[in-house]
Amino acid sequence: MQLEIMPKKKRLSAGRVPLILFLCQMISALDVPLDLVQPPTITQQSPKDYIVDPRENIVIQCEAQGKPPPSFSWTQNGTHFDIDKDPLVTMKAGSGTLIINIMSEGKAETYEGVYQCTARNERGAAISNNIVVRPSRSPLWTKEKLEPITLRSGQSLVLPCRPPIGLPPAIIFWMDNSFQRLPQSERVSQGLNGDLYFSNVLPEDSREDYICYARFNHTQTIQQKQPISVKVILVDELNDTIAANLSDTEVYGAKSSRERPPTFLTPQGNASNKEELRGNVLSLECIAEGLPTPIIYWIKEDGTLPINRTFYRNFQKTLQITQVSEADSGKYQCIAKNALGVIHHTISVTVKAAPYWIMAPQNLVLSPGEDGALICRANGNPKPRISWLSNGVPIEIAPDDPSRKINGDTIIFSSVQERSSAVYQCNASNEYGYLLGNAFVNVLAEPPRILTSENTLYQVIANRPALLDCAFFGSPLPTIEWFKGTKGSALREDTYVLHENGTLEIPVAQKDSTGTYTCVARNKLGMAKNEVHLEIKDPTRIIKQPEYAVVQRGSTVSFECKVKHDHTLIPTVIWLKDNGELPSDGRFTVDKDQLVVADVSDNDGGTYTCLANTTLDNVSASAVLSVVAPTPTPAPIYDVPNPPFDLELTDQLDKSVQLSWTPGDDNNSPITKFIIEYEDAMHEAGLWHHQTEVPGTQTTAQLKLSPYVNYSFRVMAENSLGRSLPSEASEQYLTKAAEPDKNPMTVEGLGSEPDNLVITWQPLNGFESNGPGLQYKVSWRQKDGDDEWTSVVVANVSKYIVSGTPTFVPYLIKVQALNDVGFAPEPAVIMGHSGEDLPMVAPGNVHVTVVNSTLAEVHWDPVPLKSVRGHLQGYRIYYWTDQNSSKRNRRHIEKKILTFQGSKTHGMLPGLEPFSHYTLNVRVVNGKGEGPASPDRVFHTPEGVPSAPSSLKIVNPTLDSLTLEWDPPSHPNGILTEYTLKYQPINSTHELGPLVDLKIPANKTRWTLKNLNFSTRYKFYFYAQTSAGSGSQITEEAVTTVDEAGILPPDVGAGKAMASRQVDIATQGWFIGLMCAVALLILILLIVCFIRRNKGGKYPVKEKEDAHPDPEIQPMKEDDGTFGEYSDAEDHKPLKKGSRTPSDRTVKKEDSDDSLVDYGEGVNGQFNEDGSFIGQYSGKKEKEPAEGNESSEAPSPVNAMNSFV
Repeated sequence: MQLEIMPKKKRLSAGRVPLILFLCQMISALDVPLDLVQPPTITQQSPKDYIVDPRENIVIQCEAQGKPPPSFSWTQNGTHFDIDKDPLVTMKAGSGTLIINIMSEGKAETYEGVYQCTARNERGAAISNNIVVRPSRSPLWTKEKLEPITLRSGQSLVLPCRPPIGLPPAIIFWMDNSFQRLPQSERVSQGLNGDLYFSNVLPEDSREDYICYARFNHTQTIQQKQPISVKVILVDELNDTIAANLSDTEVYGAKSSRERPPTFLTPQGNASNKEELRGNVLSLECIAEGLPTPIIYWIKEDGTLPINRTFYRNFQKTLQITQVSEADSGKYQCIAKNALGVIHHTISVTVKAAPYWIMAPQNLVLSPGEDGALICRANGNPKPRISWLSNGVPIEIAPDDPSRKINGDTIIFSSVQERSSAVYQCNASNEYGYLLGNAFVNVLAEPPRILTSENTLYQVIANRPALLDCAFFGSPLPTIEWFKGTKGSALREDTYVLHENGTLEIPVAQKDSTGTYTCVARNKLGMAKNEVHLEIKDPTRIIKQPEYAVVQRGSTVSFECKVKHDHTLIPTVIWLKDNGELPSDGRFTVDKDQLVVADVSDNDGGTYTCLANTTLDNVSASAVLSVVAPTPTPAPIYDVPNPPFDLELTDQLDKSVQLSWTPGDDNNSPITKFIIEYEDAMHEAGLWHHQTEVPGTQTTAQLKLSPYVNYSFRVMAENSLGRSLPSEASEQYLTKAAEPDKNPMTVEGLGSEPDNLVITWQPLNGFESNGPGLQYKVSWRQKDGDDEWTSVVVANVSKYIVSGTPTFVPYLIKVQALNDVGFAPEPAVIMGHSGEDLPMVAPGNVHVTVVNSTLAEVHWDPVPLKSVRGHLQGYRIYYWTDQNSSKRNRRHIEKKILTFQGSKTHGMLPGLEPFSHYTLNVRVVNGKGEGPASPDRVFHTPEGVPSAPSSLKIVNPTLDSLTLEWDPPSHPNGILTEYTLKYQPINSTHELGPLVDLKIPANKTRWTLKNLNFSTRYKFYFYAQTSAGSGSQITEEAVTTVDEAGILPPDVGAGKAMASRQVDIATQGWFIGLMCAVALLILILLIVCFIRRNKGGKYPVKEKEDAHPDPEIQPMKEDDGTFGEYSDAEDHKPLKKGSRTPSDRTVKKEDSDDSLVDYGEGVNGQFNEDGSFIGQYSGKKEKEPAEGNESSEAPSPVNAMNSFV
């Protein structure tokens, strides 16, 4: 199927054409391989605001890539920075990074300024941001004299910090002389400006070492302010005289120390303004004084505070909103409240914005003659101004390019050529900052290439998404096709998700998703493809999870965790306690499938988690361990509850009653529920039914009852250990009778005879009767007639037969229950049919179309529905062969039947015998049986190809002839025209000789081949033919004899035998092999004799051979390819006759390991009385081999034996 890649990922399903991905013509975010020519791209640079440590060398980064590799240059404060003239400045090799060595000499302030890097090659120039380099500063506090502060208890106080201005700004905190942070609270806190605010002071605030510290992180230095002394006094403790001599100005502040409503210490007044930049953290602060200490609240006047981005700091005195945007602008109100009053302060927040990207310019790769566009869209507050540069030069003064047209924030390219390649810079700026984006236009003509590694293997857990990567590049942009399977079958089966980058996603990978997937990329310049492989693994599952456990202190507990996983993945199982590691304690032991905790203590209680991980997935299961005190002595009995007792029925109404009971002992396990059962003594005595269940805390239940039931109730209790025995039965309660509230179910109307209607139903049980005298009112009438309903009331039975009905007529039927009290509700009406009869009419216009020798198609006209006289079940075809066309003899007529369901008017007859006369007829079938047969139709199947000959035997082998006998095919399927015999010799090296083709008349069953080579194996291929073609072949093999003694037939003369003996023996394979063996034996004996002679000793050959046989002269054994020892007893055992060669061309060994059968490839043979070997082969069908000297079969044991004759 074909799929297109759209700007956003699109889900497309497999369909009728191959899977193809179409991408838009512009390659905007596609990386160009680094081995292709391309303009420079800045890959790394220092931040715009670059604060450096003056104690270390200054490193200004500028890294870029391109082909050819770019060269670098710098500007300082807008002018060219000649680094060669400054011995302290060097440029890092292979990059544009500057290293300014100020540690040996020089000062950082000398190099303070604005730097910009340019990376340039033959295709264009890219530029960095303006990098403002400033050394960090951590100045000292100015000297100042701080007077001690004395104030009354309850007054407010502000201790100013006023830290020195550093770069970057310092972090402020208050400590004492011991470097301990001063405690803060709702009453005492530090403001955003670093001052320390007291809403009211207490005597314990008196101290002489309030010290403000400023930490400058960049230089890792801390500066401190002079200590401030604060003394808090209680007016009531002063002597009246001393108090009279004090004036208000001698004590800090002029406010009374009595309780007072809140006032703001910061900010001042009722309203203030705050401006913040988009993306920053907005911090609003309100600190109030008062007695008692005020509490601060925050609201937004014209909206709600963002839930996920709002945080309260400094005891709610500071409101922080992270990642602020223009939507956060508005009025925020802080409310300070204590017992004496409430005050408000409104802060009007305006969110401005430095420029930010809406659509940054992206690299553009085009092929010659294509069109494209660079888009640069940014927003901000105020709206930024967009300006373009080309290769670092304002585009207004850059060299003209006829393919380029500027339209505000877009540059449009038309019919580009290679000279159109360049790097364009987009600058978006306002008063709060700027953005600079580099994007190149690279004009290339490149055939497709796939960047994903070849034969990548993806392994995915079943029922999870599978993502198959196909990163690609090409210009023009290639189209992408995905195929599944090594044969290139297109994806057509499931729904796939295609991504812009060529990735194929299988949303729910199944086992049948396993396989090889091929990604093909094409453009007009060529094609590339890549194969990846997907394996689907079974998910990891925990089949035995740990269970909740309650154990006593000091006991042992175990948790099981059995994991089932894909057999190709190796899981690791770890145990966690409360989501952390297990305690490093010898009491915890982890076995293969369980965790054991010995000598359990109270600290061991918690949640234990079994976590099973594989390389592809993980799964976990948890259980809680509760540790309880040891069981007191004597230990309590834990058991199922005792049965409830004292059952009582109250509030007895017609259809309800209240049952109450007393619970039995719970045996130290709380009762969780009660189960109530009932017995109907009138209808089903001794049989108890479930009534309801109630919680274990409840001892009464309101029970719903049915009419005319003699109820008894019993109750059982259940706890965690099981269910109690039933209670004693309650007293009986007989409810009043009522009319039935339901009618019988499964009402049906079917005829058993052509003239009746049998109405059946499922009777109500005694419980459903609702009263005595249960009966049924049976009603019926013809569906299409105007007759009134005919009704009859019958006893409590399940069937009623209506006689004298027309054949197969639809009836409307209903069955209503009634008893002595009244009738049930009006029943539903169902439709039935009176009895069926055999169809009256046979199908007409039956005709047969013969498709081929084994298949025919039959057509007929449908019978009128009225003549069916029942439910039409289909049509039935009877067909049989009258007479075989080839043998012209009568056979036993065996009719075959094919049934076609429903109202079909045609059907196919498969499996016909070729070259046969067939007769058929068609009958219609209903529920009663078959209708009359249509007139017989006769048709004739054409000839087909015959089956293989029934047998093929080779008899009477001689020196130069073989006689073949065969039986004709069991299924000639036509008139045999001739037999074809093909044969070819097999030489001693198992190569096939030339193929001889021989035609034999069809009336022959025996044929003798003459002028064959003696002692030669032949392979025969034999098949019959009709006018329709050749049939299946049967194969056989045989060997001509070595000599004529005792085996020549009487009619072969001596002269011919003599001619056979005159064959050149020196050219025979067996003779050459024998001579080689003799020469080898002589050589070995000479070598042995030579060795013995050199040793100076005698060599008893016979004794040595008997004691240590030489491996070079041992007979060959079958299993290692050598000759086995000769045994008269074994060699003269007859072989099994007539056995067939298996299809895999292997032969099972018989009882004797030395049997000649073991030497052949499916050979079954026997010896004649004269000792000659006759190969007896099965008639296995094989494909006819091509002519020529091709390798055939395993070496023949006969050839091996003949070589030793």
